[in-house]
Amino acid sequence: MINSDFVAVLKFLVERLSTSNINWAITGSTSFALQGLHYDPEDIDIQTDKKGAYEIESLFMDHVRRHVGFSSSGFIRSHFGELIINGISVEIIGDIEKIVDGEWEKVPNLNEIKQLVRVFNLELPVLTLEYEAQAYEKLGRKDQAETLLKHISNPNIFNYHERTD
Repeated sequence: MINSDFVAVLKFLVERLSTSNINWAITGSTSFALQGLHYDPEDIDIQTDKKGAYEIESLFMDHVRRHVGFSSSGFIRSHFGELIINGISVEIIGDIEKIVDGEWEKVPNLNEIKQLVRVFNLELPVLTLEYEAQAYEKLGRKDQAETLLKHISNPNIFNYHERTD
């Protein structure tokens, strides 16, 4: 589950990012935990567009561990950087593209794949679990996709209770 250190960092991110016009959403294990799955995240992943990645870096310049720059692992590429806030890694991922069927997939439109969740007295943008499941399926991570799909079809299995601390 999400501990109080993560909550403090999420609050700090929201406070600073709310002063900008950056289109962003939380993805990965932190997003899953915020949406009720039993995850103990080790970092916070923020998905945005290319421009947003560099703007986030600028807003958090005093926390930069790795400057945003184009990065590719061979089957995923993005404008990637990393922040360290109160000891927690915050990865910035701008204009992510994945290879699907041998071709680079179009950069997703964040407005079509994100939603707001209210947790810990914060409104947080997260990528939908439906999108995340599709993305994991395309990357060949079928077990992860299946876990997300099970939660979508029966969220009470995981029975997450909101904490307000």
